[in-house]
Amino acid sequence: MEEYGHSAASVTQSNLTQTVEREALDYEVVIVGGGPAGLSAAIKFAQLAKAANRDVSVGLVDKGNEIGGHILSGAIIDTRAIDELLPDWASQHAPIQTRVEHDEFHFLASATRSIKVPRLLVPPVMRNHGNYAISLGRLCVWLAERAAELDVDVFSGYAAAEVIYDGSGAVAGIATSDRGVSKDGQRTKRFEPGVELRAKQTIFAEGSRGSLGRSLIDRYGLAEHSDPQHYALGLKEVWEVPADQHSLGKVVHGIGWPLRSKASGGFFLYHLADNLIAVGLIVDLNYQNPWLGPFDEFQQLKHHPLVERVLHGGRRIAYGARSITKGGYCSLPKLSMPGGLIIGCNAGTLNVAKIKGTHTAMKSGMIAAETVFSALETDTATGEELEQFSDNVMKSWVGTELAASRNVGPALHRFGTVAGSAFAFVDQAIFSGRMPLTLHDSVPDYETLSTAQDSAPISYAKPDGVLSFDRLSSVYCSGTQHNHDQPCHLVLTDPEAPIAHNLHKYGAPELRYCPAGVYEIVAAQNGGQRLQINAQNCVHCKTCDIKDPTQNIVWTPPETGGPRYSNM
Repeated sequence: MEEYGHSAASVTQSNLTQTVEREALDYEVVIVGGGPAGLSAAIKFAQLAKAANRDVSVGLVDKGNEIGGHILSGAIIDTRAIDELLPDWASQHAPIQTRVEHDEFHFLASATRSIKVPRLLVPPVMRNHGNYAISLGRLCVWLAERAAELDVDVFSGYAAAEVIYDGSGAVAGIATSDRGVSKDGQRTKRFEPGVELRAKQTIFAEGSRGSLGRSLIDRYGLAEHSDPQHYALGLKEVWEVPADQHSLGKVVHGIGWPLRSKASGGFFLYHLADNLIAVGLIVDLNYQNPWLGPFDEFQQLKHHPLVERVLHGGRRIAYGARSITKGGYCSLPKLSMPGGLIIGCNAGTLNVAKIKGTHTAMKSGMIAAETVFSALETDTATGEELEQFSDNVMKSWVGTELAASRNVGPALHRFGTVAGSAFAFVDQAIFSGRMPLTLHDSVPDYETLSTAQDSAPISYAKPDGVLSFDRLSSVYCSGTQHNHDQPCHLVLTDPEAPIAHNLHKYGAPELRYCPAGVYEIVAAQNGGQRLQINAQNCVHCKTCDIKDPTQNIVWTPPETGGPRYSNM
């Protein structure tokens, strides 16, 4: 367990900034992130090179110990992008098999009541017939195999820790984490310097709240003309259930209980192959009550009769949590900077109205590959800003989708779940996303908390160990592991703020918004209190980096480790 204080922070920082000699690998394109966006970019780039009979080098690096290991999504996939990228995906045995056969939407009116919404009141954009329920992690494994067949160098288990810049300030590549640094910042016998991957263009596809993407947005002012980005926390479990409670291809979405009136979000229940159920809750991170715990809300959800009758007698086999970038059209940053592009959930390409982002992330990666390849063909790629990329995305069907869904998220934030959903219905079902006004949400998620004194405490029932569980057993179920002797990757800008500010003003909300039990308030040696960071529990969801009210917690990639998701 990590004890965080002034001395620990200063020792770590001084030792980690020692000069190290790194091996350098040169590529024409480096891609950071082995999710659907990054892999689609890699595949498309290699396809273009093959068609042009040109030998082009592409390197892709991912922090998961294996591709797919850190991938978490619902996931219902619209196959539009993969139909374009790999039209023969079915004959190549892509893990896209469970077609949606039955689609329902429910409003949970209370802990025991649910109202099935008539199909006519569900906007067409939210209907799922023709889509597929999948494991996105498995799809990424399959995509990585296709990329490797096209001679893309795929490196898993290497976290991109820093951006490399050239003398003009342009992005010139990335460096992976040093390994073998102890938690007090000293190099151990197993020390191994990171590797530099240098490129003419670097594509950042880290997923939601990517650490390098965040730094690039700040450095180049990419979000100066955008609304603040907004996020949700998605919590998910996979269950194996009795066959008579399973209906292959059935998809259920819903809103309402257990979330309170000023907390928006929704739940999902997907019937996958092999009697597996994916169940989850999405909690928008603009909630106001600091006593709310998204993890605890999720555990409550499973006791609702609509969910319990599906899970009863089943067995939980996987758990995970991940932030979701959901600000949409008005929150998109500029997507280019000198020497690099930002794509997928790293930028925020989720279609909120569809509740889907895989297809848009993949397409953004494909457009990035086309844009970079075109620049390479004219020898205008090295360190240049490919400003046409943002226009290329907006002129594609990705831009059309995001523009049409631009009001859905702000409506839910501004008007609440019920009224916001009514507004979204009118916007999507009647105006087809072309309402002659655009709503904005200018308040960042970290500024929305009310004080603890002004908020009603929330009492959560103790987990029963049958349907509901505690955080630590859930972390175990996620397969999360970290080397204990490494620097704490959750960095406090001000070590005093958790007690002086968060505890006294907000009741230490990090104890509740973290879905993995990373944060605790414990007794300090001086008789006071301190924040203890159990970094080994971290499932890399990034919620602390997003929701901390003083933006004091900075998530950085550990040298290795994290969750090991399967079927997620």
